[in-house]
Amino acid sequence: MSRKITVIPGDGIGPDIVKSALAILEKAGCEFDYEFVDAGLTALEKTGELLPQATLDAIAKNGVTLKGPLTTPVGEGFTSINVSLRKRFGLYANLRPVKSFKGTQARYDNIDIITVRENTEGMYSGLGQKVSEDGSEAEAMSKITRAGAERIVRFAYDLARREGRKKVTAVHKANILKSTSGLFLKVAREIADEYPDIESAEMIVDAACMRLVMNPEDFDVLVTTNLFGDILSDLCAGLVGGLGMAPGANIGKDCAIFEAVHGSAPDIAGKNLANPSSVILAAVQMLEYLEMPEPAEKITRALAEVIESGDRTTRDLGGSHGTTDFTDAIIERL
Repeated sequence: MSRKITVIPGDGIGPDIVKSALAILEKAGCEFDYEFVDAGLTALEKTGELLPQATLDAIAKNGVTLKGPLTTPVGEGFTSINVSLRKRFGLYANLRPVKSFKGTQARYDNIDIITVRENTEGMYSGLGQKVSEDGSEAEAMSKITRAGAERIVRFAYDLARREGRKKVTAVHKANILKSTSGLFLKVAREIADEYPDIESAEMIVDAACMRLVMNPEDFDVLVTTNLFGDILSDLCAGLVGGLGMAPGANIGKDCAIFEAVHGSAPDIAGKNLANPSSVILAAVQMLEYLEMPEPAEKITRALAEVIESGDRTTRDLGGSHGTTDFTDAIIERL
């Protein structure tokens, strides 16, 4: 009996790049059964809802979801769909790996960093947002719990131990945000003592940003709070060629959603121009989560070979080809 996977094609370029990932999974021998559902603007146009109940039911029932990018307007408007999904399904760990691929336009060729981001608390969660009636003041609240901090820091150390990594760096702003970031750092220090086999470090977030740009080889696993993790993981993506090369996993106790972390790029939607690598690598994360290392390794190797050779690569990778040509090149190597 094949494993059933929920698939959310997403908005903009989402359907095209998700289609690419599914074709590659099939060629790699993954006999999944897919249940396609909608979210975001696509769902709004079809059903009048951003997150239809049928979509939520499918995510809960199947436990594993592969998701394309969803549109979230900046400023006024509806709350982020991604934030809503993370809260609803308790997806407390956001796992954002970046790794150098030869042949990209990246500044570095030796990057291998994982950002482990707390996914449900902190300023990014949008708690207590309000604007005064005259529009002159706005405020939001950041809340960190000991349980949430313990859970994410322990996740990071367990990941490091499982993957044979050497170092975990806790990133914070406890020098200024002494309550929230202070609690996170206090918990991180306590948890670090339980893992004497792994080197532990701590760094203020602004210093970490500077060091990542100047000496990224100093980092291995980063663990941090929600908003800092959102920013740091995008910075790390810039070290390996941009968001087109950066996948993301949202992991909870009984549910996981794997996604392209970039936006829906409506300006190139339907033009066969998008680089599908982010969602392909998200599919690799999904395979690793499902304990299917062989197809995960095969897909990663084929992707690396195509990028290094420059064979039918997309514009952001220095080529002149589109999504389908790039996908075909990977499939041929598989």
